[in-house]
Amino acid sequence: MAKNRDNVPENLKWRTEDMFETQAEWDALYADVEAKLDFSAYEGKLADADMLLECYEKVNAVELDFSKLSVYAFMKRDEDTRKSEFNALQSRVDLLGMKFSGAVAFITPELTALPVKTLEAFAADERFKDYDYTLRSLIKRKPHVLSKEMEALLSQGGRVFGGFQRIFGMIDNADFPYPEIKVGGEKVKITHGTYGLMLHHPDRNVRRNAFKAYYGAYMGLINTITATYTGNVDKDVFISRARKYDSCLDMALSNEDVDVKVYKNLLSSVNKGLPLLHRYFRDRKKIMGYTKLHMYDVYASIVEGAEMQLDYEDAFKLVKEGLAPLGEKYQALLQEAHDNRWIDVEETEGKRSGAYSTSVFGLKHPYVLLNYQKTTNNIFTIAHELGHAMHSYFSERNQPQEKAGYRIFVAEVASTVNEILLLKHLLKTTEDVKLKKYLLSYYMDTLKGTLFRQTQFAEFEYIAHDMAEKGQPLTKDALNEVYLNLNKKYYGRSVVSDPEIAYEWARIPHFYRSFYVYKYATGIISAVSIAERIYNEGKPAVDDYFKFLSSGGSDSPVELLKLAGVDLTKKDAFNSAMASFKNALTEFEAL
Repeated sequence: MAKNRDNVPENLKWRTEDMFETQAEWDALYADVEAKLDFSAYEGKLADADMLLECYEKVNAVELDFSKLSVYAFMKRDEDTRKSEFNALQSRVDLLGMKFSGAVAFITPELTALPVKTLEAFAADERFKDYDYTLRSLIKRKPHVLSKEMEALLSQGGRVFGGFQRIFGMIDNADFPYPEIKVGGEKVKITHGTYGLMLHHPDRNVRRNAFKAYYGAYMGLINTITATYTGNVDKDVFISRARKYDSCLDMALSNEDVDVKVYKNLLSSVNKGLPLLHRYFRDRKKIMGYTKLHMYDVYASIVEGAEMQLDYEDAFKLVKEGLAPLGEKYQALLQEAHDNRWIDVEETEGKRSGAYSTSVFGLKHPYVLLNYQKTTNNIFTIAHELGHAMHSYFSERNQPQEKAGYRIFVAEVASTVNEILLLKHLLKTTEDVKLKKYLLSYYMDTLKGTLFRQTQFAEFEYIAHDMAEKGQPLTKDALNEVYLNLNKKYYGRSVVSDPEIAYEWARIPHFYRSFYVYKYATGIISAVSIAERIYNEGKPAVDDYFKFLSSGGSDSPVELLKLAGVDLTKKDAFNSAMASFKNALTEFEAL
């Protein structure tokens, strides 16, 4: 049972006083920000370099204070989501955020309306060195910016364009007919959360019944979901053509400043590596002793009784040991995070579930939220979230405010590097054969779920959008056929692609943020490549990695990864990830 927060030792709670000592300080800053939200003096004058620079600096100053207000509000809310006073803080911040967004809405359209030569001159001006990447990004977007009237018209469609995601959310949550199955003689409702638990259940009948019941519910909703997803894809096609992009994929990746070649490298490299995944499933089938391995069998544990159960202090010590290859400075910062209360450790009544890291430019340090339990997964979560924290720490201390924030494309790299380094340490130091098998299985399952599975999703999105762009109808039968064929290709002959799995595409909420899921796969590929290099090369690789950690958002994410030795426009990093999977599989088979 979760503790009352008042009963948790102070050293296990994050110190929000490092942001605001009192509520009165927060209120005073809120009033100050609210009073500074008028930037109309700059509207229509951004062609003047002095005015633009002054505008940028004033907006950034307000944005920094707003970020402090926002982060503090959601951290306090997450401490206890039941407390109305903390929810009220969050509501006030949301309102302020809408006012802020409206106040600065003129800046981007006004700048993109300027001649390219003017923007290039600004970017080359030494006074704009903090904003040069922002300006270069605007120049890249300029060919896709429409007339003022058309932009105004498209902006009015924002809520309509986002409606498909909201509709799916209502179908998948409010209106979803959660089925029930019997587990141990008791009725259990299969929710989105319990479904994952049921697929890990040791009883095969439970797994099968949950699988069939859960997908049966989606089969009953398939016509409505198909119409919703088709509308979302048609929206993408409409906007990409209106903005003169070559394709929906081109539009999505251009907005992230990522070369389309990266996406296509991912698909081709993972397809080339599928025989390794098929080999993994052959091993799983043999170990489980089944004549047929079904889709509801691929998540059940194949190594039982090897769970690591450590108190938090021992777990933190183990994480530090695992991250020793990153050097003394990194070790010292980890200890500082532990000693100076960057981390909120324990699960408490009303506390937000899960884990995350957050930070604000200019603060003393980032923060980490945990809900620590004595499990292997929770040990790796400590390493993961501290990876996020350190990425923010180094970026914010080596970049100006405008360039300190990193893009989502690279957001999971540092966290996953930490997990892989910890795993390698454990494999190297443990003499427990069962634990070693468990860790290898854990790693392969991570790659299976993040590298292979997310790429399967990415390939489905690519095909669906390509069909729509060619005028081919996206019927439920067409989408089911595409997905079932992909499933057979990815899982191979050792796994039965049950008929229900053809409907899996219909339950993926990320498909309503088109061409998003591929970033999970490229993130783990980059992390594996970096971690392998650190382990094999030592200091030169660590030095390069720190350049990446310190780069924030100072350039395109693909260019920044090159600082750490990862070039996703080529095949080396993809090959490294496949080699890592193969090595783990070979070692597992040997054991």
